[in-house]
Amino acid sequence: MALSKAKDLRELSTEDITAEIAKIKRDLFDLRFKKATRQMESGFHEFRHTRRKLAQLMTIARERELAENPKYGPKKGTEASAVEEA
Repeated sequence: MALSKAKDLRELSTEDITAEIAKIKRDLFDLRFKKATRQMESGFHEFRHTRRKLAQLMTIARERELAENPKYGPKKGTEASAVEEA
């Protein structure tokens, strides 16, 4: 399984991202279950790949959430807002 690029994931719709997050969480649960029941002899790198993809998807979902509602964006006077204003 090749690592996914955030650029490719950003092209997905919000509904697709939500569905993919649910799928990845289930995959991660299945991997943990296989490891706990010793059904997994190799492929432990899949944990890292799955967690990374989940983090990418959750980050993209949060970015879109903040873009829809700027009320929850960076606070005035913080370093992030100072960079945006400059």
